[in-house]
Amino acid sequence: MTLTGRTTSIDGTPLIGRTRARGIAFLSLDSPDTRNALSAALVGELADALAESAEDADVRAVVLTHTGNTFCAGADLKDPPDPDALVGLLRQIVELPTPVVARVTGHVRAGGLGLLGVCDIAAASSDATFAFTEVRIGVAPAVISLPLIPRADPRTLARYCLTGERFDAAEAVRAGLLTAAGDDVDAVLAPVLEGLRRSSPHGLAETKRLLTARVLEVFDRDAAELTALSARLFSSAEAREGMTAFLERRDPAWVL
Repeated sequence: MTLTGRTTSIDGTPLIGRTRARGIAFLSLDSPDTRNALSAALVGELADALAESAEDADVRAVVLTHTGNTFCAGADLKDPPDPDALVGLLRQIVELPTPVVARVTGHVRAGGLGLLGVCDIAAASSDATFAFTEVRIGVAPAVISLPLIPRADPRTLARYCLTGERFDAAEAVRAGLLTAAGDDVDAVLAPVLEGLRRSSPHGLAETKRLLTARVLEVFDRDAAELTALSARLFSSAEAREGMTAFLERRDPAWVL
């Protein structure tokens, strides 16, 4: 798949790749040097690209994918997005009238799982790995819990959010974090994309609205509280130690 028509960040570095193929808009997180971490710039550019795709009457679905071996490593610790901006991006994906499909061929960490959670369909290659690493740096998966709690298995979510353990694609499917996984993710997605191409725009929009109603209820009820919690946690002394330890590639002080 060739990526064309990239957007450009403030410093001139392209962060989002864009292309079209038979009614499908492909948006690619394209910051492999940062493992596609959610920086303020990337969140802003992705929001713009999604809005542009939603305005195209010929687009039946958006595929959110990536370059490099990581789909998304979570928040960029050197340039984190404003929590309100991150909530806005997640809600935008839920409310987009066209279905959004995640295509993953690498690792997904922390906030990257929030992106998966707001996608309507999510598929990954069998060798993809996943982890909620927030507890390892002294914070919590606050904002990204908005789409995940209504959609994922609660027992599985509790285990991996509390321990930060890494798990595989098969476990992610069982947990409800993925729709499907396979050795060839494009083969897995081929019938999905063909089905979306054969669907009417209005039918897709109204069906998605029905399917996302419960998720939006959680956003309406809890987004402000969880945004405040996220900001408070990231400014805490424990989080400063955790993030410093991560950047210095050492264990934080609390490890026994």
